[in-house]
Amino acid sequence: MTTISCDVLIIGGGIAGLSLAAELAGRVRVVLAEAEPTLGYHTSGRSARQLVPSYGPPAVQQLTVRTLDLLHRRQSEAGLQILSHRSFLLIGSKAAVKEHASGQMEFIGPDDALELSPELRPGAFEAAGLDRTSFGCRTDVLLEHHQDTARAAGARFLTGSRVESARRHGSSWRVVAGGETIEAGTVVNAAGAWAEQVAALFGARPQGLVPYRRTAAVVDVARPLSPRQPMVAAADDSFYYRPENGQVLVSPSETEPSEPEDARPRDTDVRRAIAHISRSTTLTITGVAQAWTGLRTEPADGHPVVGFDPEVAGFFWLAGQGGYGFQTSAGIAELAAGLILGEHDGAGDVPAALSPHRRSFTR
Repeated sequence: MTTISCDVLIIGGGIAGLSLAAELAGRVRVVLAEAEPTLGYHTSGRSARQLVPSYGPPAVQQLTVRTLDLLHRRQSEAGLQILSHRSFLLIGSKAAVKEHASGQMEFIGPDDALELSPELRPGAFEAAGLDRTSFGCRTDVLLEHHQDTARAAGARFLTGSRVESARRHGSSWRVVAGGETIEAGTVVNAAGAWAEQVAALFGARPQGLVPYRRTAAVVDVARPLSPRQPMVAAADDSFYYRPENGQVLVSPSETEPSEPEDARPRDTDVRRAIAHISRSTTLTITGVAQAWTGLRTEPADGHPVVGFDPEVAGFFWLAGQGGYGFQTSAGIAELAAGLILGEHDGAGDVPAALSPHRRSFTR
């Protein structure tokens, strides 16, 4: 059997793995192995497609700002339309909005919120926060751009290639995936909901990563929203919605632990989203066009896990992005590439917050 040799083997073909492949290719030899027959199949293909700089803990917010800077630059250089301005509106009680509002978000009164989103019911919320620096993201265009960039720089993609075994061979790893044997100096675990299972094959200790269900649906409405209206989210995490090409994308924002799986939507979750949104808005939802469920995977402290394993040589974590996968993708890929290539010493608040060395994963 022929052995494929590379410097870096990336396990997982979602937004994390593809972003890193595009960042590394051309600088080192890269192979990416994806278990599914297509790239971006699981959570990356089921995103809310919104990048919100005020969403998440401070390290995530910094990575989001950096990601937006990089994506603006790249779409200009490549002549692509990846980002489009779409503000983000948080509504709820004064206490809930205050607790969740941070970073780029500004407080606005209910009347101002109603002017931005006139479908909201007066009296359904006490306070609002507005992030004007938020952007919608054409995730399909971004995923394809990363694939094209990585391939053009020499990266090799293996689909339908689930990792079957791994063993240390001198200073390298010898990995069998989809019937291929791959020898790599560094292995990157970007396996999303399957990251803990992949880590076990390499002898790495668990990092407390838990997949959580998140359902969304595209619904028909009697009166379409303006495409310029913001994405609206409840501060108590009971729902979010936004315009979607004449329809409306809705979600119950559920956080229910799940086994790693090809998650499927449940009618009860879709109905719950519709019920919450109907109580808070005057939207008349007339039907469900499609629905899907993805898995957001994260540790207890809500930060992604990025860095070399503290105990297993040549094993690098790129997992636990939770709901921040796309919005931190370019920033995390830049950081991860620097750590892998030895161009970043890991110093600073953001690398420390994400490092596997932090060991703060107990639930």
